[in-house]
Amino acid sequence: MTHQPADLTALIGSRICHDLISPLGAIGNGVELLQMSGQPDSPEMALIAESIANANLRIRFFRVAFGAAADGQMIAGAEIASLLSPGTDNRKVEVAWQPAGDQPRGAVKLAFLLLQCFETAMPWGGHVQVRRDGEHWQIRGEAEKLKIDPALWALLSDPQAGHDVPPAQVHFALIAPELARQGREIGVTIAERSISVEF
Repeated sequence: MTHQPADLTALIGSRICHDLISPLGAIGNGVELLQMSGQPDSPEMALIAESIANANLRIRFFRVAFGAAADGQMIAGAEIASLLSPGTDNRKVEVAWQPAGDQPRGAVKLAFLLLQCFETAMPWGGHVQVRRDGEHWQIRGEAEKLKIDPALWALLSDPQAGHDVPPAQVHFALIAPELARQGREIGVTIAERSISVEF
């Protein structure tokens, strides 16, 4: 049995997210205590509370998308739902997550990385649907207007495409190596107003 080398990128992602979740939670608890202390509500306090809640959700999302996913590890359906619920994190893209119950963390990691690709392609908003049929996953998104960078989308199936990836689009570069680790292949179809990805 060959030893699979550690995914250092994912381990770094897990470490950073783990170390940030605790202080964010502490700040959130402090804000709640201030709100319960009888002080009158203020726009400033509401803004702080909303910002902390959004940052906490984003860090938890990143922990799944960029963190390590061990073989056989599962993620609770309730956790997925809380991370993708409408209106959270100021997300412009609405996500309809159809797989019910707990899901394999590796597959969810891929789905979350791909959801960020859809968000990049839909800066003006859109609707995305995630489906699962056995081991086969499909993510389909529709929007009135798409912003497609062909070089970035080429990285999903060809990590050697040679495109320099800016930090804000690093998710495009992480998908092909993760697919290889999981022994999966990807199919991408891009039309004028829709994107469909299967893995």
